[in-house]
Amino acid sequence: MVAFLRLALRRIAMMPVMILGIALLVFVVLQFSPVDPAYNALGDSATPEARAAFAAEHGLDDPLPLRYVDFIGQLLRGDLGVTVPPSQPVADRIAAAFPLTLQLTLMGLALAVVLAVALGVTGAVYRDRWPDQVFRVLSMAGVAIPSFWLGVLLIQQFALNTPLFPTGGYINPAESPGGFLRTMTLPAVSLAIPVAASLARLVRTSMVAELDRDYVRTARGNGLPPSLVIRSVLRNALVTPLTVLGIKVGYMLSGAVVIEAIFDLPGMGKLILEGVTGGDVALVQGTVLFIAIAFLVVNVIVDLLYLLVNPRIRTV
Repeated sequence: MVAFLRLALRRIAMMPVMILGIALLVFVVLQFSPVDPAYNALGDSATPEARAAFAAEHGLDDPLPLRYVDFIGQLLRGDLGVTVPPSQPVADRIAAAFPLTLQLTLMGLALAVVLAVALGVTGAVYRDRWPDQVFRVLSMAGVAIPSFWLGVLLIQQFALNTPLFPTGGYINPAESPGGFLRTMTLPAVSLAIPVAASLARLVRTSMVAELDRDYVRTARGNGLPPSLVIRSVLRNALVTPLTVLGIKVGYMLSGAVVIEAIFDLPGMGKLILEGVTGGDVALVQGTVLFIAIAFLVVNVIVDLLYLLVNPRIRTV
């Protein structure tokens, strides 16, 4: 436990440094935007004098290092800036949009993990037999299909041809749990299938490697129930897929941005599209930075889970 706490504190202590690096990258990249925040806020008809006054008030003409220091100071105060008129705090816009993106990501993640474990274990247990052959075909197809294209196909089949689900929109679960599930099912499936297929291949490979180990043959020779053996093997086999899961969660967070646009969901994806199409640098900067930090936090959590399920690396 002491070794686990030491490694956990080491991972957590690195987070502020990585967040500063992420903030620097996002800040510098968006400085190359052709959009002038002053004219974007004041309008194209603003006079040069009005633009100069706005730039002086907001430090737009200050040297880049000084603007970065001011930017970090704003971040520490929780200030991500304001959107273009009608002005709203970017933090408030993110607070309203992120819960939907988180709901979609968690639903897609849960579905992906269930499918990956079920298919991967089935393929490993029935290795080189027909269930394994079916698994290989399905997993290859799932990996090859982009989530946005799958979303379009699902809308065509299950919303237009067979109107079982709506083509888009969002219903708050507090208002109608059934309506919430209907609006989120197709987006979650679109997000989950490619991730499930990729993870299932890892689960199968890890399960096959574990099933060939001596302790499994010993357990079977001692007459342990097959279900108990599979559960024990699965715990060891999930170590490798778990390390990849953090990256996949980051992929799902970014993929949710595209899926939200396809299904007209008012999440982080809509904010980014609104910022890009409207030339709102503060909105794009705030949403991208928030998603990047969320990705970092998820990866740290997965690292800690990895330490828990794999005691061997605690001695490293």
